[in-house]
Amino acid sequence: MCPLVLLRWGGCCSRLLPPPPPGLWSARGGGGGVRWRRGLFSGFPSAASHWSKVVSEAEKIVGYPTSFMSLRCLLSDELSNIAMQVRKLVGTKHPLLNTASQRSLAEITELIHTAFLVHRGIVNIGELKSCDGLLKDMQFGNKIAVLSGDFLLANACTSLAQLQNTKVVELISSAIGDLVQGIYYDNSNLSEEDCLTHDIGISTWKEQIFLSHSALLAKSCQAAMELAKHDAEIQDMAFQYGKNMSMSHKLHLDLQPFIKGKSSDSVAFSLNSAPVVLHQEFLGREAWIKQIREAQSKGNLMDFTKLQEAIKAGKGVTSAIDLCHYHGNRALEALECFPPSEARSALENMVYAVTRFS
Repeated sequence: MCPLVLLRWGGCCSRLLPPPPPGLWSARGGGGGVRWRRGLFSGFPSAASHWSKVVSEAEKIVGYPTSFMSLRCLLSDELSNIAMQVRKLVGTKHPLLNTASQRSLAEITELIHTAFLVHRGIVNIGELKSCDGLLKDMQFGNKIAVLSGDFLLANACTSLAQLQNTKVVELISSAIGDLVQGIYYDNSNLSEEDCLTHDIGISTWKEQIFLSHSALLAKSCQAAMELAKHDAEIQDMAFQYGKNMSMSHKLHLDLQPFIKGKSSDSVAFSLNSAPVVLHQEFLGREAWIKQIREAQSKGNLMDFTKLQEAIKAGKGVTSAIDLCHYHGNRALEALECFPPSEARSALENMVYAVTRFS
């Protein structure tokens, strides 16, 4: 999930398009809280088939791929030469300078995200089996992962300092801190021998997901608005878009094992994913532990097919879908403060793509 569209759009995209399709998710009051229903927008293609198209259209708007395709592009001599020429504009009022500051921020965000993905590839040597490969090879792989991740992170921090914007540096630095804290929570959960001891509610789940998934995108979007010299209100709306868009995306990913294919196609899923956490809240702790025990075979191996069916029969999946719609709607509301444009439509389409389940 890269914020390049919003970063580039911060102050330079003004072409207008027809208004986005009608039928945003709307709220209905009720005794059980807010419920979300589908409006006239039900004809929008599913996320599984349309996400690539949405991203492709966004790439056309910003003029280059929005996803981190290759380190070679960022570290090539050609790009370095261009960057050196652009630096000559520092101190002038040429509009290209503002655009190049936003693209640099987008690349910094991607470098940070990639660095943490590389670091997460480090394996626990103590849990390896003989079939996983030679121990010395796995140890060498870990060293490469550490060094590669550190190299990317160091480059990102150097480029961040070159932006010469104190607030942007503070925002991105705090996002790095959030990532570290979020990964610490994730690793703490994974290190537990018995996952049954880990009992979190959906509010705690949201806090942890914000740290490990949403903070970088949200604060990068806010930083882009700072570079474009927008006021605090606009910056907050950009933050809200990034946060809620990322939450919707994570919920969408968590839901895939429960809404795609047949039961025979089921795969292992995280017991800390949103549908499972919500299912546990509705079911109660004791009943949940009983379901876990019933799904365990000899050797404590988990029958995920059986557990998946139990979760699908409860309220956790539908509640997670409602929560995904809620955050998607919040992201769309945050965009309303911006004028209609090609870029705004692309950002809206990204939300539509991750809140569609049929």
